[in-house]
Amino acid sequence: MASSRSISPPASPPRPYPSTDRFSDSLCFLQYTASLKCLEANRDKSKCQQQFDDYKECKKKEREARLERNRKKSFFH
Repeated sequence: MASSRSISPPASPPRPYPSTDRFSDSLCFLQYTASLKCLEANRDKSKCQQQFDDYKECKKKEREARLERNRKKSFFH
């Protein structure tokens, strides 16, 4: 007699950084993952300052671009 339980597909392998799912479409995704990889490799924040600064600068530019796009869309100039 066949079982009535359905067979589910195998689970996909876990992503190395699950929290990056929401950032993967960001322009700063590479800087973000570089900072995580640096922390993982060094376990010392001070050795990763350049990666943090690169990410912070990228996010700043991304935010400015988003604000400018929103300004252009605004009905209240």
